[in-house]
Formats: sequence, structure tokens, C-alpha cells
Amino acid sequence: MARLIEFVGNHWPLFVALFAILGLLIHNLITGDKGQVPPLEATQLINHDDAVVVDVRPLADFNKGHIINAINLPANGFAQQIKTLERYKDRPIIVSCRSGAQSATAAKQLRKAGFEKVYNLRGGILAWQNANLPVTRKGKKKKA
Repeated sequence: MARLIEFVGNHWPLFVALFAILGLLIHNLITGDKGQVPPLEATQLINHDDAVVVDVRPLADFNKGHIINAINLPANGFAQQIKTLERYKDRPIIVSCRSGAQSATAAKQLRKAGFEKVYNLRGGILAWQNANLPVTRKGKKKKA
């Protein structure tokens, strides 16, 4: 035991780093996937819980292919367009983008605006397509 204390005393910066990393890992495990949904689980929300899909990509990207019946509300100016989603407040909302990063920010804004059932599509439309799930070029454009 004395040798362990001596070792820790001689290498204290390594032990500080070790505990910092362990703390961050535990924090990530506890809060990491909060509010995220993988593509297959998203299809269950859409099919069984009548979830609304909100795509925050620019209109040009949206027109290249999006989830069927998705509503396009581009990320730039999203905060000003949240009011258009008020009628869906009691339904689950799945927010998507290209890779899941921009939609995470939009999902936080929706939660802050009082929407309770908000999910970020983990991996975005890329993960959706990698799961061989359908996309369309027809659909709702800025109509909520």
C-alpha cells in the first residue's frame, strides 16, 4: 500500500488525468444519448405514434431527398419558425439534418420552447439512408 501511495505521489498528473477522463466517460454514459433516436426506432415513432419529422437542412438539400412527409424548416432562422410547429406540440417530433449535428441544436430549441417529445435523428439523413430506409423528393416544403 505504501508503494502505491508513493507511485501516485510521483505520477500525480497522470492520476488527475485518469480521474478526469473517468468522470467525463461516466457523464457521457449518463447523458450521452438523451433525446436521440436511431433510424429504426424513428420509423416506429412515425408509424405507431404519428411522429412529425422536421428536416432542418437547406431547401436545396431537402429537395435532393428527405424522409417521407418531412417538413422543411432550415436551420438558419429555425428559432423564428418554431411557432409554425405549435399544432404538433402534442405529437412526437423527430428533427433531422444531414448528420445529426444541426438537428441536435434545433431539438434543444424546441425543448426550450416547450415541446416535450422531441428527438434528434442520430446520424441524420445519412444514417437513415445507410439503414436502407425510404426517402422521397416530393413532400412538404416549409408548410407546417
